Amino acid sequence: MVYGCQHYDYDEGTLVFIAPGQVYGVNSNGKLMKPTGYALVFHPDLIKGTNLAKTIKDYSFFSYEVNEALHLSKKERKTIVDCLEKISTEIEMNMDQHSKTLIVSNIELFLNYCMRYYDRQFITRSNVNKDVLVRFENLLNDYFRSDKAQILGLPSVAWCAEQLYLSPNYFGDLIKKETGHTAQDYIQTKLIDEAKDRIFDPSKSINDIAGELGFKYQQHFTRLFKQKTGMTPNEYRNLN
Repeated sequence: MVYGCQHYDYDEGTLVFIAPGQVYGVNSNGKLMKPTGYALVFHPDLIKGTNLAKTIKDYSFFSYEVNEALHLSKKERKTIVDCLEKISTEIEMNMDQHSKTLIVSNIELFLNYCMRYYDRQFITRSNVNKDVLVRFENLLNDYFRSDKAQILGLPSVAWCAEQLYLSPNYFGDLIKKETGHTAQDYIQTKLIDEAKDRIFDPSKSINDIAGELGFKYQQHFTRLFKQKTGMTPNEYRNLN
């Protein structure tokens, strides 16, 4: 399995974790493959406004920086399968006002077990060299978690390239090659994802959120948000 810019430590009987916007694929050397097992796939908006949305970035195994699979013991595998089956059972039931809470709670339980097993596995793990995609991902996470956006405004492709000691053209070509998206698209996707989390804070106005993310004018933020999601920030807040 190719994950980001390198090969993922993938084998039978293991778990791999892929975040929205990340790129992966399987090189089967021309052989027909029929994988079997479980897949848990959910839209990031499912967890917006929940406790899991606040902690999802703490699960470090979703980062390109981690390129080894989670190898489970038989006992661990049973626990993981039990979690997945609970989620499956909840999805198959008639949806009601408790469905989302229970599904997200079970996803969080599943991820917490995975964190425990990864911590056990990482005891003997050495640090891997960070490639450009990893450093770009970490750079944007740090940018929006700090007050840089309010001081410097929106992060530009040129600024990101400079922080990574690359020319803007080379950096742009590399990101396009590795992700299939332009560096600007990658930045905007990260920005909108951050905005969705903040929209659920009722103490903040849309204008406050726009300012925190580096926009000089709220209408510019609203225009980009609608372009990327199909609805305005207020419509998104009311819908959820």
